[in-house]
Amino acid sequence: MTFQSSQAADSVTTPVPDTLTWTVPFGVGGGTDVWARFMSHWVGESLENRPAIVINNVPGGGSITGANLFYSRARSNGAEMIVTSASTQYPAMLKDPRVRFDYSRWTPIIAAPTGGVVYAQSSMGGDLKEVLEHLRQHESKFGAQTPTGLELPILLAFDMLGLQVDPVFGMRSRGEGRLAFERGEAGIDFQTTSAYFSSVTPLVKSGQAVPLFSLGVMNDDNVIVRDPAFPDLPTFSELYLAQPGTRRDDMAYQVYHKFFASGYALQKLLLVPKDIDASLLATYRDAAKKLAENPEFLEAARQRIGPYDPVTGDVAARQLEAAMQMSQTRRQWIVDWLKQKHGIRVVTQ
Repeated sequence: MTFQSSQAADSVTTPVPDTLTWTVPFGVGGGTDVWARFMSHWVGESLENRPAIVINNVPGGGSITGANLFYSRARSNGAEMIVTSASTQYPAMLKDPRVRFDYSRWTPIIAAPTGGVVYAQSSMGGDLKEVLEHLRQHESKFGAQTPTGLELPILLAFDMLGLQVDPVFGMRSRGEGRLAFERGEAGIDFQTTSAYFSSVTPLVKSGQAVPLFSLGVMNDDNVIVRDPAFPDLPTFSELYLAQPGTRRDDMAYQVYHKFFASGYALQKLLLVPKDIDASLLATYRDAAKKLAENPEFLEAARQRIGPYDPVTGDVAARQLEAAMQMSQTRRQWIVDWLKQKHGIRVVTQ
């Protein structure tokens, strides 16, 4: 028996394979692997035939190795899927010469957003206005990993707000950056939502840290709005667009929006080859939609992977297409910005 898709009810439904293989182009134990293993249980349970789901970890090249292999070898029979993250999306957007995969040939089943908060040392001021003014007049360190990774939109945000932030690259994790902040070596820091709640909230309560802004979340119309996890914090977009002479169609904002969308609004993605059978795709998407409405799953997800509802179906597909379609003009703009601002030479195809 197969789960009958509502979209395919009037046609022959291709049965779900008994075994699904998910390629995870990261090592065991990392954030994407944890997400994939958590999701595999729930996705398997949401399909009527309860397929076995095998996780195939293929690390290397910051996820590029495994994504390249999947792209060249995966069959379109619905049995093979790939789990990607911002670390996979960003090199594709920048046209890293190592990239051999094409997101336009994949389609999403389900995506997991995340959010995050930028915060600063409370010694800079007691409220947002005072701290931002301090940061515009005084240089402050920021412990960062890499300029072309998940911190790229954060670095853009600092520059677009006119903050004098000096990133110190080479941190092995955002947790290491937070420890530099706690020791007073960094004046400003950023953490994703789950890490903020667990590790930064105590710093705010003790008076060491002042939250400045959140990244926000993406609504169904691809507009960044306030993060429901931080409803009282302005988003970076609000702060930027409140500055005189700024608009949503500014080049810098358009580039920021692209990297926010692919790195945060769609941080984790489960995708299949785009040319799989239409009825099978509908079956997977229907199952994902029902999963996103399952209170038991949502409660477990909030505890394990964050307080954000998954994105499914056409909304996920539209957001992914909008995020990954980057014009050469915008790509060259961010390449030039990285070189001029941070001395980083990015090689593109």
